[in-house]
Order: sequence, then C-alpha cells, then structure tokens
Amino acid sequence: MTQGSTQEPGSDRSGRATAATVLDLFEQQARDTPQAYAVIAGADSITYGQLDARANQLAHHLIAGGLSPGAVVAIGTARRPELVVALLAVLKAGGVYTVIDVEVPLTGQRQLSAGTPYVLLTHAAHHARLDDGSGLRVIRLDTEAAAITGRPTEPPERPVPGTAAAAVLFTGATVPRAVPVGHARLLAAQEGWAEVTRPGPEDRHLITPGADVTAFAAGWTRALCSGGALVVPERGPWTPEGIRRAVATEQVSVVHTDPAGAARLLLHPASGAGSGSSAAPRRRRDPDPALRSLRLVTVTGDRLFLDEQAALQRTLRPGARLLNVYGPTDTAGVGAWFELPQLPRPLDDPEQIALIGTPFPGCRVDLRDGEIHLTPPDGGDAIPTGDRAEIRPDGLLEFRGRIRDQLTVAGAVLHPHAVESVIRTHPDVGAALVAKVPDRDGTGRLVAYVAPPADEHSWPPGAGLPDSGELRAHLTGKVLPTRTPSAVVRLRTLPRNRAGQENREALAKPALAAKPGEGGAGKYRAAGSGNLTAFGIVCFGVPFLAGTGLLFFILSKIFWPGATDLSGVPNPWAFLFFVLYLFEGAAFAAGLIFLFTGRALMMRHGPGASPGQRPGSTAAAHLAVVYLLIAWWPQDNFYRLAAKQDWPVQAALVYVFNIPLMIAAVVVALYATRKPPSPFDFDEADEADEADEADDAEGSTTR
Repeated sequence: MTQGSTQEPGSDRSGRATAATVLDLFEQQARDTPQAYAVIAGADSITYGQLDARANQLAHHLIAGGLSPGAVVAIGTARRPELVVALLAVLKAGGVYTVIDVEVPLTGQRQLSAGTPYVLLTHAAHHARLDDGSGLRVIRLDTEAAAITGRPTEPPERPVPGTAAAAVLFTGATVPRAVPVGHARLLAAQEGWAEVTRPGPEDRHLITPGADVTAFAAGWTRALCSGGALVVPERGPWTPEGIRRAVATEQVSVVHTDPAGAARLLLHPASGAGSGSSAAPRRRRDPDPALRSLRLVTVTGDRLFLDEQAALQRTLRPGARLLNVYGPTDTAGVGAWFELPQLPRPLDDPEQIALIGTPFPGCRVDLRDGEIHLTPPDGGDAIPTGDRAEIRPDGLLEFRGRIRDQLTVAGAVLHPHAVESVIRTHPDVGAALVAKVPDRDGTGRLVAYVAPPADEHSWPPGAGLPDSGELRAHLTGKVLPTRTPSAVVRLRTLPRNRAGQENREALAKPALAAKPGEGGAGKYRAAGSGNLTAFGIVCFGVPFLAGTGLLFFILSKIFWPGATDLSGVPNPWAFLFFVLYLFEGAAFAAGLIFLFTGRALMMRHGPGASPGQRPGSTAAAHLAVVYLLIAWWPQDNFYRLAAKQDWPVQAALVYVFNIPLMIAAVVVALYATRKPPSPFDFDEADEADEADEADDAEGSTTR
C-alpha cells in the first residue's frame, strides 16, 4: 500500500436543502405535519406539533433561568420522549446539548466531568445517581414541570448559530472523550445520510444503542429531520425482547444498531436461540413475521466481516437494505458505508474481509501510512481516526484494525486484526480477539479469545470451539509461529462497550502456567472440556440442583432481566458463576420447603433435645433458617443490577438483606448454643412446661 492514498468523496449533494441547522429542518416538519407522530413511546407518544410546543416551553424556561448562548446543557434521563424534548429545547434556546448515561452512573459522572456543562436537566430519580458533589446546577424536569408548562409555546428568539457548537458527543471508551460538533457538521451529516438512505415521512426509526451514544445523540436527526417517527422505549433502555416487539407492533421500517444488536435481532429466533431453547431456528427461506416491515438496517460501532453481513442480509426480505456504516464520533456518525451490491464480483474468504466501502457524500478518506484520515462532511481539516485501512483494487475501503490495538511480539509490531481474521476461518469460530497476556517469566504470550458464530444453536453455547492445540493446527501455514496464540479462552460472546465496540479492556487476563508447545495441556486447554464434564455432572448427576437452578434462571429473567447474563464473562469464571446461580436457586427452593415443613421437624426433637424449648424460640429459629436459605437468590440479583455508586439503592439493599441476615444468624446461634436445662434440676414446673410444649407440638400446623 502506498504511503498516502485517497478515496474520493461521494456526491456533492446537488439540490441540497437551504436549512441552516437540523433544528430548522425539524421545525419545518412541525409546521407541515403537526399531527404526525414524531416520537412513539406507547402512552407517551408525541406528535410533531406537541413536541415542538413542549420544546419551546422548556427553551423559554432555560432562557428565563439565565442560560446564555453557547452554554452546554447536560441531559440525563431514562425517559426518551422527555430527552428528545430537552435536546430540541436546548437548541431552541441557543445552547449546546450533551446526553449523559444514567444507566451506569460512573460513566455519567465521567461524562459530566468531560463535558463541563452549565446545567443538568434530569429527574429526581436520576439526580442522586449522577450527583458527584461538584455543585452543578440542576433542573429537575419532574419537580419543575408546572413552571415549564406555564411558559409560552411560541419559539424563542435565538442567535444565529454560525460555526458554534450544537452538541457535545462522547466516544464509547471506558473514559469517554468529549467531542464538540457544530451546527454545520450536524446538518451536513444528516444531509449525507439522507442521500444514501433516502428516509421519508412514512419511516419509523428505532435506534438500539444508549441515548448517550453517537448513534442516538446525533442520529435522532435521521427521523425528525425527514418527517419520520422515532420509536423509543417507554422507560429505561431497550432490551432484545423489547426491540423485537417494537419492530413488530410499531411497524418499524429502519433500525440503527451495532453488530451484536443486529445479530440478536436478525439471526436469533424469537424464542431465544442459543439459550437452551428447544425451538428450531427458522429455515433460510422462511421470513420472520416480526421483521416484515424492515426496509433498512444500518450497523455501526465496530467491524463487520463480510460473511456476517451476508448472513444478516439473508434474513431480510428482498429489496431491504443492510448497510455497514463507519461513523466516528468526530464526524457526527458518518464517514463511509458499504452494502453488498457495491461488490463488483464475488470474493473468496469473506470471513477475513471487513469492508467499509465508500465515503458518505461530503466526506473524503485519505490513507497516510495506512491510517484513515477522514474529512468531515462539512469540510475542514482531515481527522486522524486511529483506524487502519487499505483501498482495494475494486476501489472499496477495507478495514485493517486499530492502531491502539497493536502489540509487540518478538520485537516486531503485530496488528491483531490480521491474526483474528485468520482465526475466524475456523468453522466453529464466529468472533476472535487476540491479546498479549503476562506469563510467569514476564515476557507475555498471545492468547486468543474466541466465541461461536452469532447464529449458532448448540447447547451449551460454544461447545465446538477449538482448544489451543486445535487452533494452532488450524493456523499452521497461515500465521507465523511467533504470531500464533499459545492459549485459548472460550467465551459465549465477546465483551462490548456501550457503543457496541469489542471491548479488549474487559477481557480477563489469565495467569498462564503452561509452556508453549505442550499441546494446550494447561489451564485453558482444559477449560472447555472440563466445563462440559462439570456441566454434565451438575445437570445429570445432581437432578434436584439442576432442576431448581434452571427454574430460577427462568424466574430471574422475568424479575431481574440481565442479572444472570454471563455473556461477557470468560471461562472458567462463567461456569463457576453458573454453578453459584444453581446453588442460589436450590437454596431458595430448600427455604420454601423448610418454611412449610421445618418447624414440625424442629419440634419433633422434643424438650431438652434442643436448647430452645419455648415455642417462641423455636418459631424464631425456624423463620431465621428459612430467611438464611431464601435470601441469597434475590439479594444477589439485586446487587448485580445495582450500580456501585447508587448509594440510596446500596443502603436499601444493606438494610433489607444484610442486616436481617445478621439477625437471623444471631437467632440461630442463640438457639443452637443456649444451655439446655439439667436433668438433675428437673422439677414439677419444668414438667408442666414440657407438657404444654408437647401439646403445642402435637396440635400445631405447619406454617
């Protein structure tokens, strides 16, 4: 590849609209079709006219509160309709909006620190989670609702935007980077997107990533600037079941998602393949009734290999489009795009090729020493992206990895994407990451983290994944020996960050004891087969434990969805947690059984056989034992879903679960250690007490 090469920009957008901002486009839609739905969220759905009026009221409230032009306003709420109202209001008031993650408070606090906002718009339920003690001014949308609705519904006067910022977007890294985006760039990105995807008023858009991710924080314009409707969850984030249900019931025509989200939606049957379901996957030619309304699916956030894109495309009806979008945060989510019809001819080895196609209209791609320098859609200097690529002979741009991921192996630079692409040619591997892990001599060794294909339906997931010996045999002659991983960690899925990107920082770094060349006889060669053996022992050797455990897995998905998700946990830890969940379920079942049968059994010991002779002490000990058994399952699920910095929830959990557990343990300890009466001190009063308790035991009913 040459030191510098260029991929020419797309169309020049002849006939582009004369709007100055995306807000102008939205307000034009509100004037033209005020009765059309703008935001669809069940009972909280809003028309264009209602959305415009509510945004005007909040804008007047912000201005009256002293918001100056160009001031940054942070928006942190799980209520998507109100979030959309708020970001439009900020633009109407001449401010700069930024959307904060309220689901992970630590991320939200980091975003607040990076974005340095003037004020935070939120709800009381989220305020405590986002408050980092900095004294940031806060407007609670729920407590100030009356004052806001009393404001005028006409648009306020606002300054001409010029080159001022419109939004502050955040990258999806663990420590988010704040990226100011101007009005001109937001508008140019929308116009380029519209030219490629051709959105219309009849479209209903659903964006699966979190509201703070660029796909939503800048992508809301895809719907509201074209007269379409934005379908959002009524409360909280999307769930896979909620997305599928919304697509079917709301007749969603455009879905914007990431690679993992696309796989969950398009490749998994509605019954939940890959979770042990006995339901057979759909045949290749069977259309999915829930997805019949889709005409366009855009996938962004991370690399998408050609075989994955082809598999996703096959699930859609003829004529529906599936676009792989390369859209950095710095360019408001546009950059390059690829769909299968761009291929001039069939390609071999699609498992190794990730194409990002051609630039969006207005964008330009320059390769300098292999790194992508992307010119934004509104012009200006090219931005170094940190991503590597090459321009193929057919003119398409091929992704070649990220500079930050490169490793040093045997004194030479290794770009892991090259090895990961070859690992994916193994028939049982769907995804792979290669990392350098310290070993006992401190030099470090290469470890491959592999996961099964997204459309695999085996149980347990990944049962066919190769061990280290099999993988080395597969890579022989394809990868240099010094670049061949010496150990394998098998996962259900690769971990991803909130932006949908494969998260290398979340990979477990095992301590490697085995030496290279031992045929994978070390810890991580045995991990897969050992897990299968242990899995068989648990499920078939201990039927009661497995049966109750699996029952409570199902109940956990109903009451605490996501609490037992082990998709991001590597083996053998995933298996250990799986066994823990089985024991928690079995303990809960045992507690329920003991609740109805335990007291009678305790009373059968008779007087003097157990220290607690009084009915009251026996009942207290009985209930204490029941609580000690049943509390672990709900407590563990609540703790897994609670944010560490959510102090109100943490305090509630401590007082609801931990302190009663301590009290129950004390009751049991007193019951077990209280000195029984001596047989030599037995007198008539004791005899009377004994008779009373015997009568109580004989006539008691279980409870």
